[in-house]
Amino acid sequence: MIATFYLLPKPYAVKFSAWFIRLLVFVPVRVKGTPDPDAQMYLINHQSDIDIGVMETISTKDLAWVAKKELFNVPFFGLVVRLPKDIALERESKTALVKLIKDSKDRLDHGRVITIFPEGTRTESGKMKPFKAGAKMVADKFSLKVQPVVLIATAWHFSNKRKDFNPGTITAIYLDPFTADKSNPEWLNETRDLMQKVYDDELANHPRYR
Repeated sequence: MIATFYLLPKPYAVKFSAWFIRLLVFVPVRVKGTPDPDAQMYLINHQSDIDIGVMETISTKDLAWVAKKELFNVPFFGLVVRLPKDIALERESKTALVKLIKDSKDRLDHGRVITIFPEGTRTESGKMKPFKAGAKMVADKFSLKVQPVVLIATAWHFSNKRKDFNPGTITAIYLDPFTADKSNPEWLNETRDLMQKVYDDELANHPRYR
């Protein structure tokens, strides 16, 4: 991505590198549901490093990823998130959410889709962690059209913890989009519960993951 960033129009350097990663680890993706062309935020469950590559290749949108600030400071690799102007989130900072909202507004004004792993970290257990409030604050602030995306058992295909991978088809499920409604304080928790149910139901039909 770094080598092609200034050679290809946005966001094709990112898409190109994502396709390279997918081909490298032999993971075709089966997409269920329909991506909403007007979606302004994607909420995605997170198990594996390949989740980013999967999402970049199934979406034609210019995605603005929200990532922990530490990644932006990693030598060389930090360019992968700095060059496309992804959004740095400083954890445990009182000003972090203010900056998140400001940076999100800038990316939205440039036609990008805010893309968040609302769990805040990877989990390979299949049980999603509670969703952090940052996604809701941004979506509520700008009344965003939100579309959840459920990735099925990506850690089975590529595990950061076990350092192994299993080639095979990954399933990505676009759920119905909705407009964030700040009058409903529970919509983020309700979305997490729905995503978990969809994940569990899909997993029940794939015994190889059990």
